[in-house]
Amino acid sequence: MKRRRFFSLRSLWQTISLIVVNSYFLAPWGKYIPVPVFNCYSCPLANFACPIGTLQHFIVLHKFPFFTLGVLFLAGILLGRFFCGWICPFGFIQDLLYKIPTKKLAIENKFATFIRWSIFIILVIIIPYITLEPWFCKLCPAGTLEAGIPQILLHPPLRSLIGFLFGIKILILIGFIISSIFISRPFCRFVCPLGTILSVFNKISFYHLEVKPTCPECSLCKPKCPINIEVYKDPNSPHCIRCHECFSCGQVKLKIR
Repeated sequence: MKRRRFFSLRSLWQTISLIVVNSYFLAPWGKYIPVPVFNCYSCPLANFACPIGTLQHFIVLHKFPFFTLGVLFLAGILLGRFFCGWICPFGFIQDLLYKIPTKKLAIENKFATFIRWSIFIILVIIIPYITLEPWFCKLCPAGTLEAGIPQILLHPPLRSLIGFLFGIKILILIGFIISSIFISRPFCRFVCPLGTILSVFNKISFYHLEVKPTCPECSLCKPKCPINIEVYKDPNSPHCIRCHECFSCGQVKLKIR
């Protein structure tokens, strides 16, 4: 019963966050402010800037993104990846897709860190710096879902610009939609550059998880965890999105340091 109530609280919080981030009441000036969630700046209803899009903007200009990195540093040092589990709209969409009744696949995180950092370094930093194009944004499934498709539906003249790249974007989006039905948060676990940045702070953030000394190390926390973490071994794993699903066993608690 406790787990169901807590999950409902998180779902409610995610829903409110989705509405706040995409309610347009702060646009357009709010779009100058990057917030630590994955939500496309070009979404017709977006209130804020995507930090990864902003980061790439400055990389393309060959300028250092002081403000953007400052926002991410502050968010990370305070809460770690809490934003991933409770506020991020694209994470919430993946959670909803995973609720579709079907057989689920438990995927280990063995290569997740390497894959995420490789994507971040190559597609977010190096290639944009060389080509002067924000290539992660061009391929981002969140951007396709939240901005690309809505913009084409709302503005018919843009349809003449649809080409090969847009087809690739649609295929990537479809791939993540399908995989999210069977695998919990595949984008967050293996791709998300924002989660990659925030993951650095999980072990040092003020918002900290702690395993009680009474924990029997029964591994019941692992199937409860949407990221498939053995929480009793590493409660502040870089993969942890701070969803608190592991709290249901009664052996994990929040600690503000």
